[in-house]
Amino acid sequence: MNMQTSGPLTALEDPQLSARRIFSLIAPEMAEVEAEFERQAQSNIQVIAYISDYLRASGGKRVRPALTILSNYAVGGEGARHNSIRMATVMEFLHTATLVHDDIIDNAETRRNRPSVNSRFGNQTAVLMGDWLYMSAFETSLAERSLPILDILTAATRKMTEGELLQLTLLGHTDITEKEYLFILQHKTAYLFSACCEIGAIMGGADAVGQAALRDYGMNLGTAFQLVDDLLDFTASDETLGKPAGVDLLEGKLTLPLIYLLEGDPEARSAVETVMREGSYRKTTRESLLEQVERTGALDRARERASHYAETARDALNILPSSKYTDALHSIPSYIIERDR
Repeated sequence: MNMQTSGPLTALEDPQLSARRIFSLIAPEMAEVEAEFERQAQSNIQVIAYISDYLRASGGKRVRPALTILSNYAVGGEGARHNSIRMATVMEFLHTATLVHDDIIDNAETRRNRPSVNSRFGNQTAVLMGDWLYMSAFETSLAERSLPILDILTAATRKMTEGELLQLTLLGHTDITEKEYLFILQHKTAYLFSACCEIGAIMGGADAVGQAALRDYGMNLGTAFQLVDDLLDFTASDETLGKPAGVDLLEGKLTLPLIYLLEGDPEARSAVETVMREGSYRKTTRESLLEQVERTGALDRARERASHYAETARDALNILPSSKYTDALHSIPSYIIERDR
């Protein structure tokens, strides 16, 4: 077990510094995750091996495997054991599969400042690669011979698909409610976060109470994470995000700041619908919409909603024993709320 000391992180710390401190706590384990990712991605099929290397080299925050390992340690488990590393890597495989498929659906051209798989290799190859990643993840997870883990993975994958399908049915709609928006968001993102934390707890030998606490923590953390992601799409620059900014509305997706804007200022509906219909900010600029959501308080209200879920995530950890790993989990919501990419 990694026994490096690290004091509690605070919401006042620079978010990038906080992220470095959190990840330094489990740096050896995360290096093993990278090696395991490479091992699991090996294939005798040349195109699969090549695209797997391309995806792995694209990097990413690796938040999901980190949550799996930290949750394992937080309940007294051994996160450095091979089966723990293997399952943490499975969670990253599932996440990568969803990104590959999402980029096809969204016709995305870039991901993490590089051409997306569909843009680089074509939609047909990307679909099959996403399927291969899903099946590889489940094949690897079978090695645990754990029905509870398989149940969690199956449920999370089904919910992610349900969220994507519902979102497709509501593209271009400006009458989406906050409840509908959160349902989609949680199915597409939060359930996988929850699965990471719950599986980490199971691998660490947690009792039912600890398992439920980390399941709830992951659900609320994932909700806050995606809320911030949607806010950043609206407020950040292309360079900061590593992909085009403002694309959610161009793709017909109404996110929380605009839902709140339309609640408070129905006259803004026409401008929002024009952007959706034309797929451009030519007539209504992103800057003008941003000014409106700021002026009406819609942006602050959406940020407060994200902060609420972050705080609820922290509260879920109260029953866990105190440790540097619990401290790290407690600090991740603050990092997520304050991040700029």
